[in-house]
Amino acid sequence: MIHLSVAIGRFFEALFYAILRVAGAVAGVVLAVALAGAILFLIARVLLARGRKK
Repeated sequence: MIHLSVAIGRFFEALFYAILRVAGAVAGVVLAVALAGAILFLIARVLLARGRKK
């Protein structure tokens, strides 16, 4: 009976870490997209401001 309990515990531990790994990957992608969007927004703002001066 002890072996079954250990197996179930290890299964849920592996499941938990797999969920965390996927959540971390998704969070990383979201942060990368947000950072790229902010950089593109700043570049566009600078280019538009430069075009208005002339």
